[in-house]
Amino acid sequence: MFQCFARNAAGEVQTNTYLAVTSIAPNITAGPSDSTVIDGMSVILHCETSGAPRPAITWQKGERVLASGSVQLPRFTLLESGSLLISPSHISDAGTYTCMASNSRGIDEASADLIVWARTRITTPPQDQSIIKGTKAALTCGVTHDPSVNVRHVWEKEGVVINVHAIPRVQQDADGTLHISQTWSGDIGTYTCRVTSVGGNDSRSAHLRVRQLPHAPENPAAVLSRSERRAIDLTWAKAFDGNSPLMRYILEVSENNAPWAILLASIEPESSAVTVSGLIPARSYQFRLCAVNDVGKGQFSKETERVSLPEEPPSAPPQNVIASGRTNQSIMIQWQPPPESHQNGILRGYTVRYRLTGLPVDYQIKNISSPDVTTLLLEDLIIWTNYEIEVAAYNVAGLGAFSHKVTEWTLQGVPTIAPGNVQAEAVNSTAIRFTWTAPNPQFINGINQGYKLLAWEPGKEREATAVTVRPNFQDAVHVGYVTGLKKFSNYYTSALCFTTPGDGPRSPPKLVMTHEDTPGAVGHLSFTEILDTSLKVSWSEPSEKNGILTGYRISWEEFNRTNTRVTHYLPSVTLEYRVTGLTALTTYTIEVAAMTSKGQGLLSSSTISSGVPPELPGPPTNIAISNIGPRSVSLLFKPGYDGKTSISRWQVEAQVGAVGDNEDWVMVHQVSNLPDARSLEVPGLNPYTFYRFRMRQVNIVGSSPPSQPSRKIQTLPAPPDVAPANVTLRTASETSLWLRWMPLPEWEYNGNAEQVGYRVEYSKAGSSGRPLTQAIADRLEREFTIEDLEEWTEYEVRVQALNGIGLGPWSQPIRGRTRESVPSCGPTNVSAFATTSSSVLVRWSEVPEPDRNGLILGYKVVYKEKDSDSGARFWMVEGNVTHSVQLTGLGKYVLYEIQVLAFTRVGDGRPSSPAIFQRTLDDVPGPPMGILFPEVRTTSVRLIWQSPSQPNGIILAYQITYHLNSTNGNTATVDVLSPSARQYAVTGLKSECVYVFRITAQTRKGWGKAAEALVVTTEKRARPQPTSRPAVSQKDVRARRVLLSWEPGSDGLSPVRYYTVQLRQLPDSNWTVHSASVNHDATAYVVSRLKPFTSYQFRVKATNDIGDSEYSEESDAITTLQDAPDEAPVIFSVTPHTTTSVLIRWKPPPEERINGILLGFRIRYRELLYDRLRGYSLHAINSMTAWADLTAPYSIRNLSDASLTQFELDKLSKHKRYEIRMSVYNAVGEGPTSPPQEVFVGEAVPTAPPQNVAVQSASATQLDVTWDPPPISAQNGDIQGYKVYFWESQRKNETERLRTLFMPEGSVKLKNLTGYTSYMISVAPFNAAGDGPRSPAVRGRTQQAAPSAPSFIHFSELTTSSVNVSWGEPALPNGIIEGYRLVYEPCAPIDGVSRTVMMDVKGSGPLWLKLKDLADGATYNFRIRARTFVYGPEVEANITTGPGEGSPGPPGDPFITRYGSALTIHWTSGDPGRAPITRYVIEARPSDDGLWDILIKDIPKEVTSHTFNMDILKQGVSYDFRVIGVNDYGYGAPSLPTPSISAQKVSPFYEEWWFLVVVALVGLIFILLLVFILIIRGQSKKYAKKSESVSLYVCAAGNNANCNALTHGDMVSLDEGRFPALELNNRRLSVKNSFCRKNGVYTRSPPRPSPGSLNYSDEDVSTKYNDLIPVESSSLTEKPSEISDSQEALVFSYGTGGLHTLPLHLGSDSEYEVDANRQKTHSFVNHYISDPTYYNSWRRQQKGISRAQAYSYAESEPGEPDHCASPPQLPSLPPLPPQLSSPSPQPQPQPQQQQAQGQPPGQGSLFRPKGSRTPTPCQQSANPPGQHAALYRPPSSLAPGSRAPIAGFSSFV
Repeated sequence: MFQCFARNAAGEVQTNTYLAVTSIAPNITAGPSDSTVIDGMSVILHCETSGAPRPAITWQKGERVLASGSVQLPRFTLLESGSLLISPSHISDAGTYTCMASNSRGIDEASADLIVWARTRITTPPQDQSIIKGTKAALTCGVTHDPSVNVRHVWEKEGVVINVHAIPRVQQDADGTLHISQTWSGDIGTYTCRVTSVGGNDSRSAHLRVRQLPHAPENPAAVLSRSERRAIDLTWAKAFDGNSPLMRYILEVSENNAPWAILLASIEPESSAVTVSGLIPARSYQFRLCAVNDVGKGQFSKETERVSLPEEPPSAPPQNVIASGRTNQSIMIQWQPPPESHQNGILRGYTVRYRLTGLPVDYQIKNISSPDVTTLLLEDLIIWTNYEIEVAAYNVAGLGAFSHKVTEWTLQGVPTIAPGNVQAEAVNSTAIRFTWTAPNPQFINGINQGYKLLAWEPGKEREATAVTVRPNFQDAVHVGYVTGLKKFSNYYTSALCFTTPGDGPRSPPKLVMTHEDTPGAVGHLSFTEILDTSLKVSWSEPSEKNGILTGYRISWEEFNRTNTRVTHYLPSVTLEYRVTGLTALTTYTIEVAAMTSKGQGLLSSSTISSGVPPELPGPPTNIAISNIGPRSVSLLFKPGYDGKTSISRWQVEAQVGAVGDNEDWVMVHQVSNLPDARSLEVPGLNPYTFYRFRMRQVNIVGSSPPSQPSRKIQTLPAPPDVAPANVTLRTASETSLWLRWMPLPEWEYNGNAEQVGYRVEYSKAGSSGRPLTQAIADRLEREFTIEDLEEWTEYEVRVQALNGIGLGPWSQPIRGRTRESVPSCGPTNVSAFATTSSSVLVRWSEVPEPDRNGLILGYKVVYKEKDSDSGARFWMVEGNVTHSVQLTGLGKYVLYEIQVLAFTRVGDGRPSSPAIFQRTLDDVPGPPMGILFPEVRTTSVRLIWQSPSQPNGIILAYQITYHLNSTNGNTATVDVLSPSARQYAVTGLKSECVYVFRITAQTRKGWGKAAEALVVTTEKRARPQPTSRPAVSQKDVRARRVLLSWEPGSDGLSPVRYYTVQLRQLPDSNWTVHSASVNHDATAYVVSRLKPFTSYQFRVKATNDIGDSEYSEESDAITTLQDAPDEAPVIFSVTPHTTTSVLIRWKPPPEERINGILLGFRIRYRELLYDRLRGYSLHAINSMTAWADLTAPYSIRNLSDASLTQFELDKLSKHKRYEIRMSVYNAVGEGPTSPPQEVFVGEAVPTAPPQNVAVQSASATQLDVTWDPPPISAQNGDIQGYKVYFWESQRKNETERLRTLFMPEGSVKLKNLTGYTSYMISVAPFNAAGDGPRSPAVRGRTQQAAPSAPSFIHFSELTTSSVNVSWGEPALPNGIIEGYRLVYEPCAPIDGVSRTVMMDVKGSGPLWLKLKDLADGATYNFRIRARTFVYGPEVEANITTGPGEGSPGPPGDPFITRYGSALTIHWTSGDPGRAPITRYVIEARPSDDGLWDILIKDIPKEVTSHTFNMDILKQGVSYDFRVIGVNDYGYGAPSLPTPSISAQKVSPFYEEWWFLVVVALVGLIFILLLVFILIIRGQSKKYAKKSESVSLYVCAAGNNANCNALTHGDMVSLDEGRFPALELNNRRLSVKNSFCRKNGVYTRSPPRPSPGSLNYSDEDVSTKYNDLIPVESSSLTEKPSEISDSQEALVFSYGTGGLHTLPLHLGSDSEYEVDANRQKTHSFVNHYISDPTYYNSWRRQQKGISRAQAYSYAESEPGEPDHCASPPQLPSLPPLPPQLSSPSPQPQPQPQQQQAQGQPPGQGSLFRPKGSRTPTPCQQSANPPGQHAALYRPPSSLAPGSRAPIAGFSSFV
């Protein structure tokens, strides 16, 4: 378009036209120019073009196309104008850029060079500093810049440039760091570091504050207070605070020129005056002050003028005023001066005032002018009068306060007059009666305590007899008696009145004579010239004549024959007399008595044998005990033989505690000069102790033997006499004390041991409250932990023993302190107020005394932002003097929650409650946060932001400033917004330009720091590109932080707003965000809060207005360095190990808390000097210096072994308390220490057992154990005793017992043990710390002793004349049982004869005997005792023979039929009794006065006849038979006997004469008939074989009864219970049935074998066989047997030839059981073998029946030995009780029969009273000891088939 203008004075006109060019070549009208840009800034390379059509613009750098219409590289933007925008620019962007314009007409291009300088920026800006005056300050100003750019540092202070060359104290390093040395207050200010360069300018500022000690307060002045007494007003001028707020003032005082002491330690810093009150009058005071800030304590001010307080009268009375009556007219007063703080001046003396109590009289005054006199004797007082006394001190100012009234009586005086009207007269020969009237009370001068009646013989006034009579206030005339006077003697009499101080005057004496009386005994009665028919009697006059002697009376008589008495009266001058006419060797009683007119005196008598001199006395007898008390008993006794003279002394001996035959006797009491004593009181005994007494009597010859011991008694219990010993008290914990003591010895229990215990009483030391008690029931307990105590409190404790009777004395009190703990509450009066925007002053008071729980070492202020998740922070204040602190470095305008806690040596206490809240002052705010540009156009933008993270106050407004980045900030646009604004829109901007926006917040303190952000006005924005891979240099790696660096990526035409840093812990942790607000300008970041010695990886992402970039690549793994451990070991226990070492056990901290490689442990220990605490006041220990005096420095022990979990810390001091802490360390350093553990060193348990433990058997019940103590090195203190553990070998769990010796003895006697038993003994020592190890067990065996009684007696098979007795082994054999003794006798004489039979059974078995020849219906007493080397106690029981109640009646009359050699007995059933009959028994007896014995038993109940072979009877003897029925109640009454029948058998045919002829003929025919030789020969072999079989059967021992039947003495059988039975027949035998006669000619008796198990006493023999055995024979002694007791028994027989025995071999049951249906074999051989003539060595075969078995027998096997061989061994079988025996099978009773019996079948009989003859069907059990004497009935075990062992002589073989 073209225009044309025309212009003149009148105006202007113009015209135009348009020229359209449709095609023209491109032309760059304004090409790029060379430019320089700073790294990170934006730059635009211009390129304006023309041409038609419009040219296309392409920018290139070298061959690389940067931007065009189709190409767009990051950071390179082609603007609409064709210009190139590079944002941000990088160093690598430097180079030549070409702008190429092209269209259809051609191409044009232009180039320019771009230089990129690195931006100059301050990377290490100066920091605000607060330093102490005189120290060096260093302000850093680290810069990064382009190497080609010169940088200049300029420091300004308060806007003024600092000339570092002109000030020597100021230096500037090449890197820009400013050093200021010797800082002072002139250096305070704001320092700015300005960096200028062509690469950019930068500046940063910091404030330097120089702190110093505050100056001394000025112009201190002290004057007496006008408003308050005893106070001084102190003023001063406020001091310079040293550029740090004052925290407090400290006021010190010097009292009376004493050293300076802190008076007030915390005066408010705002104060300039204070009133010091509570001062003491008459003392001078001088003051000085100093100020304290956080630097420290400033100098003290000048001292004030010394101010003296005026004197005042003493404000307190004298202390501890005590008055005590000294005499009846004086009182002694004692006191102590008033407390020095209340004397109020120099004491000048004291004033004492006193008066009569309760009377309106004036005070009397005594003045003491010396203050050193604190006693006064008030004299000339009234006798026995009460006074009230007060004392006051005085000084120059006046008299002080009087003390409290003290009342005291003068002492009583003695009466001044005697009783009135005293009369005395004799009332008999030994008493005088007094009468008198009381003296006037006003002259008694005290309390009338009574009267004394005096009587004395002339010349013996000092030996007066005095009788005290209580005063009688009712009667006017008093009456009293003086008794016990000498008879017929003159006495002076007098009476007096007495009070407590003494006697009054006596009444005038009067002479009185007692009446005459009979004289006393003559003295010195003696015998001399003792002849057969005469002796001389001498005596002296009675010592108590009691009158005028008129003569003597002497009499004598034969002992206990009064009819022989001879009496003579002699004159009074005769003192001897010869007695004549005596009979030789006769005991006489001689009596002598003096005589007066009142009659004959006491007799002096004595017994003497004529012609016999005195001898030793005999022992007393019949000792009885009565009046048993705790400490005394009375002994009653009958004197023993006096040895023909009088007894001069009695001696009492006792066994104390342990009573037994082997215990020692000790003398416990003796009494002299009581010859006629019949009882004695024995004092001085121990309570609740067993005693057994015996006595001796002593005459002139000597002592008698001891008497028989008394019964065992036990004295009564009494309370303990002594307190527990060795009481110690140790600290156990913060709330408990450990009390230990030595338990009472057993002999001090004084009562039942089960009731002995202890009582512990404890209370706070010095407390007047009621003490607490704890009861301990265990008498052996020796320690107790007192729980629920207060921390760090001293207690007083004592212990006493108690039993069931009462309490013993208390032990001496001891004191102990609980362990120090943490305070149980926080300080009081906590307050806080803000001093600046970043500091708060906190104040508090002390922790209340009861809650301190130890010594307060300091305080910790706990503070945190309210409602913040961040942890609390601590500010420590050491010492207990400072009670305020300035918290600095706080957030501005932040509400803080503040608490204060105190800490002790143990740890932190509870914080104060409730928490207080305080907000710091406001300040200018921080920059707003989170600036973003969500909308950006070419000419407009909209930005949003968030409020500042540190508002530092209330936001009042926001200010936004923006301008082009290329222009100066002075041209910026400014806009102020409301405080609620959070976004802002700007229009009218230039397109494709970079703008800078700054946002600032405002509080009332002003505008804060601005937040800056760049924005490009373009619509081509994108997310930023990821940063480069983060890198960490090894030099930037620390233990808990690393420096992470990266290069930013393209910002996508939207500047980066912030970076996010993530990390992960290797190897397995997930990625976590460490920070999401890293500054957008940052290329490095310090990652903190890392774990030491841990591997990490990092990654970074950028965020702009559009969004987040991708995360960068992960960094290389790096490992943080090691750091000191964070945690201490956990100490499990600290226990004493020896007296100088302790054993520490601990657990190391977790591996992740070690922060490296654990190298070892460190033990810190020190001695705790608690005992010094009592010497320090509270103020003294509040200083750290004083606390250091109380605690020694730590000693350190390093342990380099990291695997340790325990260590013995040795070389400690004995009897000291130690504190022990532990820590761990690694290569970097040491971790924190553990909480302290306390331990008392010096007491440790013994570490070795006693040595050389030996055991010696002392008796059957006692073992003596000896040992040596542990080695000295292992005792670890004094051995207080030993514990002896002992138990029976192989039975430790059931029998282990403990004997504790509370004395360090080396031996003990273990008593009351089981006899002949092996024991294991182990000994352990103990001391005050506890028990040591046990010694190895040592074996010992007690000696043999008497066994206990057999366990039971059992009776079975009771008939009218026999019984089977069995018994059990002793429960306690106490040795090897050598045998038993059975004694039985009738309880009442039988036919006028009482016979006692005693039998000895040798060996340990058999435990039974069968006794016969008992009387029917008689009750017998059986006694059995076992024997080891001595006999033990007996067990006894009674049994009555004959049928019992309920047993069957007699069967019908039996009769006998005979068929050949068989007999059949027939009977009829009788009364079955109370139960059905179960079986029948047949008894037989020889007709010639034999004994009934069971022949056949177990005959079935259904039969009424029984057949048996006569072979079981003895040939040629006549027998009677009877039948007995048996039911469950026992054996019934026998039937009547059958007529006698002879056992003579019919001779067999082969005994006839014709049999011999036949035999001869048969033999002749046999020879002649050769044809039949083979048949005859075969017949002969068969006959020989049969004969041999019969012979062997008969003679084999133990296999056939027939052989035994042919032997007269073989009386043994076995019952079904496998009891060997021995039959004893103790009846007198006639000649015709006596020992072994053969054809009337006596043969020589064989040698006596040993009976094996039986010894028959001569007691029974002498009564029944005295015609056969000489009188001199007192016992039957058997030779030792070579055959076992269990296999051999004896049969005894008596005859004219003497006593003969025959050994019998015992076989089994089968030997005695033969088949009843089997016919007896008769043969020629049997005939000759069965003839007693051929094998019996006895003189004659006794008539009788041979005992064959009833039912069966067994033939012997071929080849068995003959009868001479030893029998087979049969094991000894113990007797079984009936309930355990196995009877033969028998028919069972019907159910109806069982019900009729009233009980189940098989139960035994019961005991029944003496005389009862009816047994009951119940099973007999073992007799308990207490029922041995009960009447016994037979058991019901007599079932069919059962047999019992028997003993006695029998005619059955």
